[in-house]
Amino acid sequence: MGRIVHFGLGNFARAHLLDYTADAGGWDVVGVSLRSDKIRDGLRAQGFAYGLAVQGVGLKHIDILREVLVAPEDPSAVLAAMTRADIISASVTEKGYHLGADGLLDLSNSSIQADLSGTGPNTLIGFLAIHLSTRQTPLTVMSCDNRVENGSVLKAAVQSFAESAQIAINWALVSFPNAMVDRITPATTDELRTKHSDPMVVPTEAFREWVIEDNFKGPRPNWPDVQIVSDVAPHELRKLRMLNGAHSALAYAGLLRGHKFVHQAIADPDLRKLAVQLMSEAGAILPKNERVLVPAYSQALIERFENPELAHRLDQIAMDGSQKVPYRFAQTLRAGSAPSVATALDAWLEFCICETQAGRRLNDTRVDDIVQAARTSSPKTAILALINCADLVQFISE
Repeated sequence: MGRIVHFGLGNFARAHLLDYTADAGGWDVVGVSLRSDKIRDGLRAQGFAYGLAVQGVGLKHIDILREVLVAPEDPSAVLAAMTRADIISASVTEKGYHLGADGLLDLSNSSIQADLSGTGPNTLIGFLAIHLSTRQTPLTVMSCDNRVENGSVLKAAVQSFAESAQIAINWALVSFPNAMVDRITPATTDELRTKHSDPMVVPTEAFREWVIEDNFKGPRPNWPDVQIVSDVAPHELRKLRMLNGAHSALAYAGLLRGHKFVHQAIADPDLRKLAVQLMSEAGAILPKNERVLVPAYSQALIERFENPELAHRLDQIAMDGSQKVPYRFAQTLRAGSAPSVATALDAWLEFCICETQAGRRLNDTRVDDIVQAARTSSPKTAILALINCADLVQFISE
């Protein structure tokens, strides 16, 4: 039996990687929480099994999780588990990579600094670099996060850490395939927990997609319906710029209008028009072989957004905008005319400023910097400079 050690056991991982791997059979998963023991304790109380509530399909029993390790409690146990892994994967969200505005590892970050000083390790990057320094068998390290070229970005971060820490790694033994992941997975509600008598139940839509670069160093599960391709980029750009871009646009503009859920925002005629136009503009600059898919893909996305049973909260999508905006909006704007994307970017800036003025703390890794920028005489210009997007000032009104 093969084994995956997965960092970050939030709802998405349990609805995506663990679901696919359960369907494949023959593999199990050891989870790692980098911060809290809450998910570990909840899952351990029910033998690490949980229900996946698939909208329109029913409850699916997932029982391939063998244990969950909490890194702050025992880093050595995590490192020991990594030695027995055939694949190490991660869904730690954008902020879990500790990157600067330039997309490279922020060596000044306090968590990275702690790992470099020998405390811990505490971060995904630190764990990977330290483990790889002693690895003697082939390993695939796989990012399952919404980042452009996520595998390449993760590898570069680990390389930067290793160089700074003067750690020697045999790079010939390890691969970092790029991947595109897609499944709308909202937060679990108390109503759903009660309905299924499962405190750890995860809600998700029936749709799922996973495209992975054919770049594995060792065995992999026989994942059903997963596309193994030579180049993930076209699929990745389609998803990040159209689905994620439209999601973020609906989140920021929707919250400003008082909406709470995605299905409410897409029912707003003005916001629906914004989302449709944004997807059209983003689709127009995709690689040629992806452009033919844009009309059908756009329609399918609208139908997914309209689904009221998912109850996907806008504030969940809106978090960590400073990490998401650069590749959900900025790259499209730099590639050509995209007035709706400019409107979406302006909505994020307005959201940051309005939340700051109202005294509500943004759920963003750069919240303190954003608050400071929002209080300047030219707040939008200052906020864009924070995320290395000063060139986009031309697209917004101060």
